[in-house]
Amino acid sequence: MNTFKQKSLYAALAGLGALGATGVAEAVSVNANGLGQALIYPYYTVRVVPTGLVGIDAAYNSLLTVVNSTASAKAVKVRFLEGKNSREVLDFNLYLSAKDVWTAAVIPTTDGAGIFTADKSCTNPVVSSSSASPTVFVNFAYSGSNDDKAGTSLDRTREGYVEIIEMGNLLGATATAVTHVNGVPPASPLCSLPNASADTVPGTGGLFGSMVLINVLKGEDFAIDPTALEGFSSTALWFPPGDINPNLAKVNPKTSVVVTGSNVFITDWATSTNTVDPVSAVLMHNNVYNEFVLDAATKSGTDWVVNFPTKNYYYSGTTVTKLFQSNFTATGACDDVVITQYDREERTIISQTSFSPPPPTQTDSLCWETNVISFNGTNVLGSKNVSNIPTTFTAGWVALNFNGSTVPAGRHMLFGGASTVFDTKLGVLSPALLATTFNGLPVVGFAAITFENGNLSLGPGLLQSNYGGNVSHKTTISVQ
Repeated sequence: MNTFKQKSLYAALAGLGALGATGVAEAVSVNANGLGQALIYPYYTVRVVPTGLVGIDAAYNSLLTVVNSTASAKAVKVRFLEGKNSREVLDFNLYLSAKDVWTAAVIPTTDGAGIFTADKSCTNPVVSSSSASPTVFVNFAYSGSNDDKAGTSLDRTREGYVEIIEMGNLLGATATAVTHVNGVPPASPLCSLPNASADTVPGTGGLFGSMVLINVLKGEDFAIDPTALEGFSSTALWFPPGDINPNLAKVNPKTSVVVTGSNVFITDWATSTNTVDPVSAVLMHNNVYNEFVLDAATKSGTDWVVNFPTKNYYYSGTTVTKLFQSNFTATGACDDVVITQYDREERTIISQTSFSPPPPTQTDSLCWETNVISFNGTNVLGSKNVSNIPTTFTAGWVALNFNGSTVPAGRHMLFGGASTVFDTKLGVLSPALLATTFNGLPVVGFAAITFENGNLSLGPGLLQSNYGGNVSHKTTISVQ
């Protein structure tokens, strides 16, 4: 969001307040600068990929950071969710002092994944500080469930995504107990904080962070920014350790702000049938664009991560309620997408003499909540939630469209309630309340691209040199 639009957005919110509209002082939106009250990290993995050497495979580690950029101590909820059905595999409360950074590593275990940290910031329960005996991820949320048929194995915990949600700013004794003195908070190491609930007040945001997917033996890493939601809650959201709350459905007030073109849509979801709708609205996209590279000389490979972080909220047991397309089965809950491929010279998936023929398309489905799309089976990330796009192109780009003709009527659409539209070009605020439809699906993600130079000479002998890079998805927004 450029500066002009951002200022116009603030003007729109101020104008709504002057008109007497409720819930506009706080309204959830995606912060283009990466700072917010809630952070959605689109992917973590500890999957194994082959190195190309006989008998040697290489596992990913996922290195997580969260930064408190403000002058206030904060309480946040850290939640890890597996990728098939967004079932929680670990959560805990984290307490950050002002200007604090918390770091942790997600690593493979014998059966699944675990986490450890060398950081001194308070967590409750205490997260292991040993890589030899990490705090392990668990399968309790899906192993005994009748509404999850995707398997009970701990292997599901090896890939997924992360939510970090600010519960609030800290005052009083709790703020003192978690604020570092010579690098260590006074409450460490047990971090018992009996006054935490009473000392938590509404949060002010300012969180940011990163996730680095690193594969040491492959010589690759991908540094990923989370999607930051600002205006997530105007109230304190403190919940005790062991409580699955707060989650993305705790957005408050139920108001969203979406900018597309010159228009700012401010939508009231107070009467919606699903409490997570304001978050879904700000993540809704009808198209996702990104690149791929499959060059033989550099043994390139490409995977895309396509994550639907609110999908699980639209299911009652295995039955889809709205927005998404299919009921949940052992093979997932599949949503049709239209895939259009282009090479770097404007040719589409079918080679023709013209550089700009009508684009041929194919319909495919994404069936999990955290999906990995691989090109020509390169499977850079070693995912088990993987779909494949075959292509004859060595490089190019792909458009994913979520509103194809095979999608049932009324699906891949989020029907908003009362919306007000502000035109950033004309500076006009319309107090008229309009019914709005957000097209597509709520989605976040990125592309991971690898390169391998097998014979890089540095003096005597040969040296293998691998590289990895990631590219954020580009998207379009359609609101009617």
